[in-house]
Amino acid sequence: MFLLRLKRTVKLGAKSLWMHRLRSTLTALGIVFGVCSVVAMLAIGEGAGRDAQDQIARLGAQNIIIKSIKPPRSDSAKTGTNRYEAYGLSYADVRRIRDTVPHIQEVVPKRLITLQATYRNRSVTVQVIGTASWYGEVHPMRLLRGRFLAYMDEKRQQKAAIVDQQVVDQLFAVDDPIDTNIKLKGDYFTVVGLVAPSGAAGPAGQDAARLKTGGRAGDAAVGNIYVPLSTFKTCFEGSRERVELEELTIKVDSTESVLLIRDALEVLLRRFHKNKDYQIIVPLELLRQAARTKRIFNIVLGSIAAISLLVGGIGIMNIMLATVSERTREIGIRRALGARRSDIIIQFLSETLLLTLTGGLLGIALGLIVPIMVTHFGDMPTVITGQSLIMAFGISAAIGITFGLYPAYRAAHMDPIESLRHE
Repeated sequence: MFLLRLKRTVKLGAKSLWMHRLRSTLTALGIVFGVCSVVAMLAIGEGAGRDAQDQIARLGAQNIIIKSIKPPRSDSAKTGTNRYEAYGLSYADVRRIRDTVPHIQEVVPKRLITLQATYRNRSVTVQVIGTASWYGEVHPMRLLRGRFLAYMDEKRQQKAAIVDQQVVDQLFAVDDPIDTNIKLKGDYFTVVGLVAPSGAAGPAGQDAARLKTGGRAGDAAVGNIYVPLSTFKTCFEGSRERVELEELTIKVDSTESVLLIRDALEVLLRRFHKNKDYQIIVPLELLRQAARTKRIFNIVLGSIAAISLLVGGIGIMNIMLATVSERTREIGIRRALGARRSDIIIQFLSETLLLTLTGGLLGIALGLIVPIMVTHFGDMPTVITGQSLIMAFGISAAIGITFGLYPAYRAAHMDPIESLRHE
């Protein structure tokens, strides 16, 4: 009996909304755009947060990265009395770290320089990385063809090179890169392997490399070329600022040891680097910070979007109050024919819920389209989660109930006699 009466009341509410289609549509638009903004903003925030976390995670949660940084120039360097200014990490630092710091699995030295790579009549700007044969154990790389650097390449100072797919696309075009020779600063290197892009040729790495020599200020490296560290020292040494190692990557045995090892490295390096010409980066800390930033970002974006939903709810309340005033006589007739206050409340609540739920569904559909357009035209990553869809739809339903209660309550508590007298 109750369900039958509820069905009849809902049908009556839908009929009332259909009689005022334009007003109902304009009222629902506030909910449509509010839900759309919630879904779209949360998708953009989630995408940006995950992209930042993925970039940090590629550095390795068990890794500690130490970079050489240029200290303030001394007075002698400013007057030109010092031809070569040495700073940053050294091979002695590698030996000290290996001999004194526990819980370390691997120490990977790295040299960086930005150069022009030439193949036949084509040239591109690349980032040349001089490193050890165990580089892949600390920085996971996907080998596409050929091989990676070997111990004998390092020992014999072989002019072997590993190129990533980005360099192949720009430099070799349709030619097979394996066993071909490329020219780097007057020397020819044989390509022995092809790897997938690692994303290491970022702005930070390029800036560090240009401090050394080789690339012009406006150049941007298209990809990476890996060569043995000993060969790098032989072929690319000779700059005004002498830096033995631009970067060290240290892999520890567990994530629980990372922060303790970081503190130990800080104490060790401080003893031998008075000018603080190094920087210690812990990807695990950056990852945790990025997770906190993502949560804050989502809360802020969600709050901004929720304001538009609140405005839409106020608009619905305003319209429903006006509707109650217009339908005063109808309410009086229904009460006179035996309708209870609960029937009047359900009638007006059903109209409000139909508006908000319909607007919520349309808003979700529009909110699914907006992130796709942002990704396609703005080249920004977006991630739509089921949680955001449920939350947006739930908020729209809650707004329908919250902002529809007062108009429904006001309609139900009208005096039937006064309602019948209303013109």
